[in-house]
Amino acid sequence: GKEVIIANAIIAILTIGGQQLFSFFTFSCPCHVGQNLIYGLAFLGVPALILLIVGYALNNQTWRLVMGKRPHFERVTSSNRLLKCKLVCFVLCSITGRALVAPVTWLAVTLINGSYYICAVSEYVPVYYSGAAPNVTASECSRILATFPCSQLVPPELTQARDEVILLLRYQSQVAGWLLIAVVVITVFLSYCLASCFSPLSFLHFRYWSSYVDNEQELFDEATEQHSRLYAMQHVRKFFGFVPGSENIKEIRIPCLREWQAISGLAFLKRVDEEHYDYSLLHDWALKERASGKYLRIDEDP
Repeated sequence: GKEVIIANAIIAILTIGGQQLFSFFTFSCPCHVGQNLIYGLAFLGVPALILLIVGYALNNQTWRLVMGKRPHFERVTSSNRLLKCKLVCFVLCSITGRALVAPVTWLAVTLINGSYYICAVSEYVPVYYSGAAPNVTASECSRILATFPCSQLVPPELTQARDEVILLLRYQSQVAGWLLIAVVVITVFLSYCLASCFSPLSFLHFRYWSSYVDNEQELFDEATEQHSRLYAMQHVRKFFGFVPGSENIKEIRIPCLREWQAISGLAFLKRVDEEHYDYSLLHDWALKERASGKYLRIDEDP
């Protein structure tokens, strides 16, 4: 929907800005044989890989897929297994498509900029571009070419050769960047076309379904917030003797040392039975213990 397009556009813009800042403050080609390629590819690939992982991690569908469990009562049939595989493939493609926005933007922008590519492959340019004397060895030519990304290391007599190499490499890098953008745009367009062709829903029905899913998730989040707050409030009231936010509090409960110790510490989830968990130590205490002990009356008049 529109929200997905807007979110992808924001991610792309932030990635472009981050790439420019990252290049300005951190990138400095070593201009040394054997190091340029590793350094350039690291700046090209590692941030893209990190952005891809972050894209997967920030997508709720990833955790739905990872944490989803099949109900015990559901019969596993061949048709169910096939449907499950199709659903998993569809969700994986959807997650991957969203996760690829930032890394593809990073790669496209860095290739169009050209600095990383120039640093990475300068020493692999054909030796006749080096401008060196004909009797210079191939290793010496590679050493000269490796210094071309750093203008201050190039002798004045090789300035013209350096400019030619930089132009050649920038041309190659920018062409690769635009080709990457074209391939991604065509792939996304064809994917949407194929998904629409094989969809069992008509256009308006699909729009209704998308709207329903968005509204259901929004209402579910609101209900989750309110339900969990009301449920937690019961346990807090049992421990302290009053409901937080109440105006006319007659008395408060004074927890004993043993109770403070029972709810303190580290805990995650504790399975109570086949269907239920204790969500916290306070939750566990409230379900097991009686709220006896000392109560202190609060005077109505100050």
